[in-house]
Amino acid sequence: MEELKVGICGWGNVATGLFSALENNADIIASNSGAQFTVSVIGARRDNPKCDPGNTPIERDIFDVIGHDIDVVVELIGGVEVARELIIKAIKNKKHVVTANKAVIYHHGDEIFKLAKENGVRVLFESAVCAGTPIIKLLKEELAANRVSKISGMLNGTSNFILSNMEEGAEFDSTLELAQKEGYAEPDPTFDIEGMDAAHKIGILSALAFGTPLPPKDFYVEGITKIEKSDFTYAMDMGYTVKHLAVAKVDENLLELRAHPVLIKLDSHLANLKGVRNGMEIDTDLIGKIHIAGSGAGQESTASGLISDLINLANSKAINDQPENNNITSYKVSEFSELVFQYYFYIEAEDKPGVMASITSLMASKQVGIESIVQKEELDENCVPIILITDPFKESDHSELHKELLTIESVKNIRSIRIESN
Repeated sequence: MEELKVGICGWGNVATGLFSALENNADIIASNSGAQFTVSVIGARRDNPKCDPGNTPIERDIFDVIGHDIDVVVELIGGVEVARELIIKAIKNKKHVVTANKAVIYHHGDEIFKLAKENGVRVLFESAVCAGTPIIKLLKEELAANRVSKISGMLNGTSNFILSNMEEGAEFDSTLELAQKEGYAEPDPTFDIEGMDAAHKIGILSALAFGTPLPPKDFYVEGITKIEKSDFTYAMDMGYTVKHLAVAKVDENLLELRAHPVLIKLDSHLANLKGVRNGMEIDTDLIGKIHIAGSGAGQESTASGLISDLINLANSKAINDQPENNNITSYKVSEFSELVFQYYFYIEAEDKPGVMASITSLMASKQVGIESIVQKEELDENCVPIILITDPFKESDHSELHKELLTIESVKNIRSIRIESN
């Protein structure tokens, strides 16, 4: 039986979840994998009343963990620069590394993987993307013979939880509070609701699938804070729902990389994933489109992904399998302004004769076709919502159209959401 001595750095919810899972599930881990793990030391700046580490030694300086007789450092301190320093020190001391820290991989992945290869150790990060959903191993191993052309999906459990509840009629603020209470959102949820968490994850997946650098060139990122509960009602009337989607897609030598809210068809696979679940579609040349879904938040699912990496490490002899950007094709990142979308527009206007004609006339002057347009029941203060779906047109023309619609005297408010094609 393979035995691995583990040092855990960090002692928050994820770290204590890992410790408890290794302790409580040791028998099933050994039975199913033939691997045995001993937590030899913990790096914790302070105690956590939710978990008693027993007789396991504790170092108050996390960097002192590396000096112990251990095989692998599990980095769970979060952040970027201190985590990078810890990981690099571990690698230089010939320790393997397992991490759930997507930010450090996103910002310093190329440097970390190169150094690991040079030192004959491995850096595994399954839990860095979608917690326990095994997307990293899927891309690196099971789909290794496939040419992947597109990865798209909901990569942030917090955002999907909020949007799923809004779809059922809840308000954004109350749902965010619920997510924080349930432990799905941090006290400061900015990283999740502004889209950066999903952006980091799609950047990492793009590096694995297409050999793009880490960090990648800046790309378009938008969060969910501008979505209103009524958008779901109007979207459903037209056969759509609202999701936060992250996309990496190649077409010849061009790469699309983006993360933002979209309308997607109600009958699509991703539309039916609710709560904190993550879901992805992967387009391949040999086996077509495949779907994968799983829990994207919570200490248990993250612990599952971490233990999966530890088992992989214990049972694998391939110590030099770090990602490398050695693709023959060098992809140019598409300018977001050059991409083409259909758009959903919510236009709040005074209930006056001619307002629909003014809107359609402006659209025609901008050569933007209209697929559908409907005036809904009157709101307060003699205003009506006008719901419009455009034909496809360039993103570069979208902002200008938005501004010019607001110059129509009776138009008071506008929201728009891109529509994701299949």
